[in-house]
Amino acid sequence: MIDLLVTRDYYVASFLLLGIGTYVMIAAGNFVKKVIGMNIFQTGIFLFFIASAYLDGGSPPVLTDSAPYVSPLPHVLILTAIVVGVALTAVALGMIVRIYAEYGTLTEDTLKEVRESE
Repeated sequence: MIDLLVTRDYYVASFLLLGIGTYVMIAAGNFVKKVIGMNIFQTGIFLFFIASAYLDGGSPPVLTDSAPYVSPLPHVLILTAIVVGVALTAVALGMIVRIYAEYGTLTEDTLKEVRESE
């Protein structure tokens, strides 16, 4: 079991990032911390896809080599996901700025109390 974890350290790191990101998104009351947790979670997903696409001794899919070929699809998907993640982070932070300007708080519990009192 330990030997499997040592040889698959990228998977362990990706699941650790997924767990940390999930915990921060659930446990944090501050909206900025929730966005940071979402980014950590996304990084874990990116690492998992890239690690699963790794092929020992693989080469780019150019038909001049005789080695096994690595599929470029996961890498392209991750590049697209990074762009979407940056855009999502920008929109989320923009919404957080508007929430702070409107209500004067960034914590979820205080925002609920303010909204209930209106």
